[in-house]
Amino acid sequence: MIKGSSIVNKSKKAINDDLRREYILASKDETFNKLCNRLKLNDEELMKYTSKLDVTSCELKNCSKCKGLDKCKNEIEGHVYYPLERNNQLEFIYKPCKYYKNNKKPNNTVFFETPKILENASLSDLVNEKERNNILKYIKDFLKKKINNEEVKGLYLSGSFGSGKSYILSALLNELSNKGFTCVNVHYPRLLQRLKSSFNEFNYDEVLDEIMTSDILLLDDIGAENNTSWSRDEVLGTILQYRMDNNLTTFFTSNFTIEELESILSETAKGIDEIKARRIIERIKYLTIEEKLISKNKRN
Repeated sequence: MIKGSSIVNKSKKAINDDLRREYILASKDETFNKLCNRLKLNDEELMKYTSKLDVTSCELKNCSKCKGLDKCKNEIEGHVYYPLERNNQLEFIYKPCKYYKNNKKPNNTVFFETPKILENASLSDLVNEKERNNILKYIKDFLKKKINNEEVKGLYLSGSFGSGKSYILSALLNELSNKGFTCVNVHYPRLLQRLKSSFNEFNYDEVLDEIMTSDILLLDDIGAENNTSWSRDEVLGTILQYRMDNNLTTFFTSNFTIEELESILSETAKGIDEIKARRIIERIKYLTIEEKLISKNKRN
């Protein structure tokens, strides 16, 4: 046990030595050095974030020479990957630049039965926590490809209750709306309730058409609805078939994985229908890639 402990200690020392070397090398850059001097953490703490601070340094250099949004070289257009100090640690956000603020257009996203807070969701509010790394990488890649009219799949984002799934994807939709895409954000369970209870005053065909044909669609909280053969086959099936046939970008959030959702969709009051549930799942898989977000409840 003593020998093993000695090996572990040597390994930690080697890692710390590597971090220190990288930090010292990066500190030779004037922008990097100025950035670190603005932060109140000591070198021992700052060196843990060398690679992230280096990204910020590069993006700040891009900004110093930038003449406008159309010339932006940063990973997310009009934003800088920027550190904030919290509890003696650094968290990184996407801070909007002056050109983005001056050029920001009204949010034209159409919201159906969604909480008001999502209407103002912004990428600049997203903190780069460890649990979100893969999702934020996806967002960067998605925006680059979508703006360049490259083919890119939507996201099926599953995970724990209150982890910020809806906010993250709503922020992405609002950003896409600002760039001219027609976006629709739907809280799926509430929409179904509205459709069922208000047939006389609610234009079913018009609403369904707007949802089906939008450039970008978010179906929020799928799997939380009371599943029926009508909601699964007539509503969800119709929406997904149209979007799949026309290769339209579609996002989902859910407290359930795709595998768990299949089981939920197979059960209705009329019995179990695994084949129809499988059809829905195949459409979702065609339209998206799946990521999980397991995080502390942000609503507490």
